[in-house]
Amino acid sequence: MRSHISFHVLGLTLALLGMTHSEEQQAYAPLTPSMEVSVLKPDWHDVARDRQVPAKLYFPKEGAGPFPVVIFSHGLGGSREGYEYLGRHWAGCGYVSVHLQHIGSDDSVWKDLPAAERGKSLQKAAANLSNALNRPPDGQFALDQIEKLNTDESSPLKGRLDLKAMAIAGHSFGGYTTLALAGQTFMLPFFQSKRYDEPRLKAAIQMSAPAPTIRRDLDGTFASIKIPVMHMTGTKDFLELLPQTTAADRRIPFDHMSQAETYLVNFNDGDHFIFSGHEGLPGATERKEQDAIFHRLICASTTAFWDAYLKGNMAAKKWLLEGGCDKLLGKEATFEKKVLAK
Repeated sequence: MRSHISFHVLGLTLALLGMTHSEEQQAYAPLTPSMEVSVLKPDWHDVARDRQVPAKLYFPKEGAGPFPVVIFSHGLGGSREGYEYLGRHWAGCGYVSVHLQHIGSDDSVWKDLPAAERGKSLQKAAANLSNALNRPPDGQFALDQIEKLNTDESSPLKGRLDLKAMAIAGHSFGGYTTLALAGQTFMLPFFQSKRYDEPRLKAAIQMSAPAPTIRRDLDGTFASIKIPVMHMTGTKDFLELLPQTTAADRRIPFDHMSQAETYLVNFNDGDHFIFSGHEGLPGATERKEQDAIFHRLICASTTAFWDAYLKGNMAAKKWLLEGGCDKLLGKEATFEKKVLAK
């Protein structure tokens, strides 16, 4: 049996809310997108690093906001065009979803190569330390650009962005980006430690992040994360890329986080690609229906998490903590949580 920190949930009492337990449970449900979505595709340039950071922004077409902002980091070999189902869902629910493209670990690594050479090229990109080191600063640069858009007279987002409610999310290599900006401590060559302190981020969602290769002090590695995190994986989430990470390894960040509220959604029979979709992969047609089911649940559970921690919706938080998410996921996934005693 895994040991966990002691739990103690604080919040508004049912008496203060003036409703019964059953009424309260029905008071919140993950939102169905109701807003029309607009899209921007800026090609940002970070002068300080002389580096291109392409992006794709999904945002509510109408409404004054201010809308919380989520920076999204793609997996190895991806691009700003991926994970559109998430970007459109979140934007339709009142968020601005900013999908980055990380040059050097994006689709340029493989798309112009013969099929037989693509895997080797992806392995090389994964092993290139500069790609790992560039990703978190890409995210920080994107936060800078969001701040500028909020004051840019020519931007359709001027004055509509909630700069006090910004978050980070990502899949696979993007899960690494997410945990790095959330505050994870990393060991670099020659036993140097690295941590990114990004106070502008208030919450994070990581999907299938690779496990640390150095595991001497996992509690310390993740104790430096001080913001709420939702972790997502699948029971068949294994990938033979550097670093090789088994399905069991995917639990490591959740199991060793101790300084912030944290959740784990583990999809039954879900592999590494359920979050991005299997399009272009073997068996994609057969997996299409199951992917749609997973994507619906991913959208609903992540929206509830954002509602709770970016919009401060107490009903959403109680829905997460008191069985609402378990009921939603049903037999498709398990749901675990750790809430700090106060």
